[in-house]
Amino acid sequence: MEVRDSVGNLLADGDAVVLVKDLKVKGAGQTLKRGTMIRSIRLTGDPQEIDCRHDTIKGLVLRAEFVKKA
Repeated sequence: MEVRDSVGNLLADGDAVVLVKDLKVKGAGQTLKRGTMIRSIRLTGDPQEIDCRHDTIKGLVLRAEFVKKA
């Protein structure tokens, strides 16, 4: 399974990514701003979703179309 970011770069477990747009996080009442660095991603079974952890939000799942490899 290949997971690609918004630019087309191949993503792997442990990569660092940067958000390409502001995202409202459901349930957390918070907005992640464009340019936020997310470290140590994990790939899921879905080629369009990545599992990651932010300082204030645990169990965050992002769509690969909203991130680019750092």
